[in-house]
Amino acid sequence: MFDDQGIERGQTISPALKQAIRESRISIVVLSEKYASSTWCLDELVEIFKCKEDLGQIVMTVFYGVDPSDVRKQTRVFGSVFNKTCSRRTEEERSRWSQTLTDAGNIAGEHFLNWDNESKMIEKIAIDVSNKLNTTISKDFQDMVGIEAHLEKLQPLLQLNHQDGAMVVAIYGPAGIGKTTIARALHSRLSSSFQLTCFMENVSGRYDKSLDDHGLKLSLQEQLLSKILNQNGMKIYHLGAIPERLCDQKVLIILDDVDNLEQLEALADETSWFGPGSRIIITTKDQEVLEQHEINNIYHVGFPTKEEARKILCRYAFRRSLAPDGFQKLVERVTELCSNLPLGLRVIGSTLRGKKEEDWKCILRRLENSLDRKIEGVLRVGYDNLHKDDQFLFLLIAFFFNDQDEDHMMAMLSESNLDVRFGLKTLAYRSLIQKSTEGKIVMHKLLQQVGREAVQRQDQGKRQILIDNDEICDGLEQDFGSGSLMGISVDISTLSNDVYISPTAFKRIRNLRFLSIYKSNKTSFDRYNRVHIPEGMNFPSRLKLLHWEVYPGKCLPLTFSPEYLVELTLKFNDLDKLWEGIQPLTNLKKMSLAVSRNLKELPDLSNALNLEKLDLDWCVSLVEIPSSIRNLQKLKHLKTDSCINLQDVPSDFNLESLESIDMLECCELRKFPEIFKNITSLTMSHSMIEDLPEPVGLWSHLQNLSIYGSDNGPYIERLPNWIKHLHGLEDLYITGCPKLASLPELPGSLRNLTVEDCESLETLMPFPDESAIEGLYFINCLKLGQEAQRVITHQSRDAILPGRNVPEEFGHRAIGNSLTIPLGTGRFRICVVVSPKQQMVEYANLVCRKSCNGFPIEEETIQYIPELQTDYLFIRHSILPDKLESEVLLEFSTTSKDIDVIECGFQILMDKTNTSYESIS
Repeated sequence: MFDDQGIERGQTISPALKQAIRESRISIVVLSEKYASSTWCLDELVEIFKCKEDLGQIVMTVFYGVDPSDVRKQTRVFGSVFNKTCSRRTEEERSRWSQTLTDAGNIAGEHFLNWDNESKMIEKIAIDVSNKLNTTISKDFQDMVGIEAHLEKLQPLLQLNHQDGAMVVAIYGPAGIGKTTIARALHSRLSSSFQLTCFMENVSGRYDKSLDDHGLKLSLQEQLLSKILNQNGMKIYHLGAIPERLCDQKVLIILDDVDNLEQLEALADETSWFGPGSRIIITTKDQEVLEQHEINNIYHVGFPTKEEARKILCRYAFRRSLAPDGFQKLVERVTELCSNLPLGLRVIGSTLRGKKEEDWKCILRRLENSLDRKIEGVLRVGYDNLHKDDQFLFLLIAFFFNDQDEDHMMAMLSESNLDVRFGLKTLAYRSLIQKSTEGKIVMHKLLQQVGREAVQRQDQGKRQILIDNDEICDGLEQDFGSGSLMGISVDISTLSNDVYISPTAFKRIRNLRFLSIYKSNKTSFDRYNRVHIPEGMNFPSRLKLLHWEVYPGKCLPLTFSPEYLVELTLKFNDLDKLWEGIQPLTNLKKMSLAVSRNLKELPDLSNALNLEKLDLDWCVSLVEIPSSIRNLQKLKHLKTDSCINLQDVPSDFNLESLESIDMLECCELRKFPEIFKNITSLTMSHSMIEDLPEPVGLWSHLQNLSIYGSDNGPYIERLPNWIKHLHGLEDLYITGCPKLASLPELPGSLRNLTVEDCESLETLMPFPDESAIEGLYFINCLKLGQEAQRVITHQSRDAILPGRNVPEEFGHRAIGNSLTIPLGTGRFRICVVVSPKQQMVEYANLVCRKSCNGFPIEEETIQYIPELQTDYLFIRHSILPDKLESEVLLEFSTTSKDIDVIECGFQILMDKTNTSYESIS
């Protein structure tokens, strides 16, 4: 609250008052008959409504002795007073004040005539203010990207309406993800609803580590009580002090960065310690602590989307949401480097603020090889607190197994002394790794940098993993001296000089299990190689991983033994063949020979009984796949894209294990192989369609089918009718078929249909009533007929199609990029028309920003925008958040300055009883 009584009145309101208004979260305007007699008051009102417009400030009105209509229209006594005030003012001032009074009169406020008792009206206003404060956050957090979405998701866990007892809620996620920021915003929003509040930051660092268990707990309790009771230096002498002091108080306590059970036992061992309605919120990066304390109400903080990450970076680097011209690509590079981690985006963004383009590039080059100190200080704690076995597992993932399956890692480390499953669980609990939706183990890029720094800190002679270029090059040329060495990882694109490997380079490192020689700069796989191998070079005999990109030899050494290999990856090489004869391959699970341009034949794979993935993409000289492939009873994934000379694949290899096959642009293939019933994903060229067996009853598990046309013809003119019998098909993708004029009946199981660059396509059959269709995406299909367009707009939840106007079924339409959704709207669809100023070169996103009463609710990327040649319609299904008090403003924009939003509309939907999306408005 700001009291302006001490401010001397003048012609204009003071800077102090302006600042106070701008820093307020709510303004209450009391309007009387004589209100407009004061230019001071009128200027205050203008400033208040400016803050409402610019900052989303909440404005409440009280009409005391005046009718809202008189304020709105400036009539009767109120109008006379206003006219008198304006008599000696400029027309511009009069117009500004008049418009602001109209806006104030339009706000539904409290009218004194509706109350018999003024004190009750004041009490009602106080309650309204309290409620609104509880649904807003302070200005400190309003610029935090995505903060409202986090708080919205926390509401159901907090159960603030339940006042029977106290409750503990956890905010869990990796270091740097924003847990503390979310907790502070939550504290800001909820504080006014509790008798006592306390934000106890950095709990893990608040006590002397040498204390015994009793001393630790006593110290933490003293700090909590001193803070929450506002009694500095408070001393307690037993561990019952918290329940004694707080058992009858409704408290909000936030314990930030808890990392062991003793801390929780000291500060919140029992919910009975606190009064009814209390909420104890903890933030942690260690899931094990939550399990030990039996905390089940957990909010998992996820990484921001790419769009949100870019916005976070731009807010710190430019103090705005979008990058200026010339900086867009640099923003992309920084966002990728930080892998969307908010801490990295904030720290690096602040470092880059005010810097020129060239400075950005210099700083980026430095950051690619070493961490910023602030970032490392936060992230390194998790690594330092690990057991040495878990630290080693962390390093193995950082340099060799990132984005790999758990089973693949288990096979790689089967002979080690590590308890891999327990170690992975520990790393996951401490938020140092995550599992992707595909089940792969993923480590954040910045945590990989933590691993790099950790290796560099180790004594040179004791390192089990080598990653330093100079150290590795010396070892390759002069022999490695450490018998304990288990892994070597080197990026050859960063080598400054040629390396000539010694014939005995690997002789003394018999424990070497993992050898990774890769090229991070994938844009220039030239034939010149800086690494040169001698004739008689021998690999270590017990290698589990051999990953060598741009391998310089024509064949692997005669002495090479793959007996222990789990993965063999030799991409972008000049190999003529791998080896002679039949080799022991019983441990091999993954083989990738992609872009082996001179490889004419594969070796006998009869013994590769555990092989699961075989990647032969771009082996342009390969003529046949050997019949021994029939023995690969565990093969799940086969890739032969762009094997342009491949002629023969065993037609009857019929492997039940096969789940996915990619055979794009195998233009010389004489006969398409028989595909067994468990296939779930198939990618092929249109030229193969005629060779496919019919009927396709065996393909009951096929979920994803991709059909690619050819740039050189012949062009397909129709798709086979048997596609409608693929009753498990969910996603169909068709591209590059310029003579395809119509699509046949498609299966009712289909969820998404994407058609690109089919310029002659005109017709699309309607989907049956029981169809599962959700998305229909037609890109650069410019001849679609009216009936096809009607099917797309009526029968899909989401859609993309050419068009210049919002369809008629969208009953609410607006020119420009914004529209308002009425209060009480449930399900609805939005339609946005975008217009490219020129043919797009870079990708862009279509973004929707939702706000209520000027306060942002949510911002989301609606759709990725492909390369467009003309105006397009983007249709998207949406639902408004619950508990809204007013109508919602939707504002659409794109992330490209070359694409405009020119029209938009929405359609309120009935419950979906069939495939048509029907309007109720």
